[in-house]
Amino acid sequence: MKIAAYHLDGKPGLGVLSADGSSLSPFDLNGNAAEKGVLALVDSEVGRPATTLEKLPLSAVKLRAPVPHPRRNIFCVGKNYYEHAHEFAGSGFDSGAASGAVPDAPIIFSKVPESVSAAGDPIPVDTRVSSAIDYEAELAVIIGRGGRGISKATAMDHVWGYTIVNDITARDLQGRHKQWLIGKSQDGFCPMGPVAVTADELDLSKSWVRCHVNGELRQEAPISALIFDIPTLIETLSAGITLYPGDVIATGTPAGVGIGFQPPRYLRPGDRVTVDIDGIGRLENPVASYHETRQGAVA
Repeated sequence: MKIAAYHLDGKPGLGVLSADGSSLSPFDLNGNAAEKGVLALVDSEVGRPATTLEKLPLSAVKLRAPVPHPRRNIFCVGKNYYEHAHEFAGSGFDSGAASGAVPDAPIIFSKVPESVSAAGDPIPVDTRVSSAIDYEAELAVIIGRGGRGISKATAMDHVWGYTIVNDITARDLQGRHKQWLIGKSQDGFCPMGPVAVTADELDLSKSWVRCHVNGELRQEAPISALIFDIPTLIETLSAGITLYPGDVIATGTPAGVGIGFQPPRYLRPGDRVTVDIDGIGRLENPVASYHETRQGAVA
């Protein structure tokens, strides 16, 4: 199933997207449950499935991020495609480049929950903070069954589903602080959506991730080209860290990010960024000055 979180007349809802993408069948959830997005379904995996109500046209709702309020930081993976690993190592922003372009173990960092935004929400550019805003198209994994010490052999049993994230990054902050949390966690720096898909819906062996900026293709790679695949990432994270239902793991971005160009091609107000992943959909966000978003553009 493809699941969409939304607002209708200011009230939260959650529903199943129709096959043609034109309508939603809402789940029968109370407001508190619907406010959690797909976490309402993740939490009810051992309970009675919610029933659906009368269909709504997709055009009647405002989409929200599938996980609008993550319960803790989003786990993220750096340098997880070979070409991007070399691209980043040569960019001058990689504090670990001296040890080799391609990592021998997953590089893990995080983004704070408050960085999450929805499809259609502006990516804010606050020039008082950063003038080097970059894009990173990524597949994100949503954990359904938690655990500690999960093996690669059983890791996929713990996956509830998938969504798209754009791991927006302030490169100058990333370089200045020699770590990635601040540069990755600015307000609005994790567009997510437009929907989530259940694990049985997506064939990872056939899915590609692509990113366009103003209609120009910048990134394109198969999910199968990950250096460390999803089972490896889950095994790595759960080795000493308990994963919980609803945890989100962003799996890394392909080559073609803004710092890979000479000179770098950073995002500017007026740009439009689109991330596509086969089997999930298209996450599209405009870029706007922070002051414009503060005037009400961000929901």
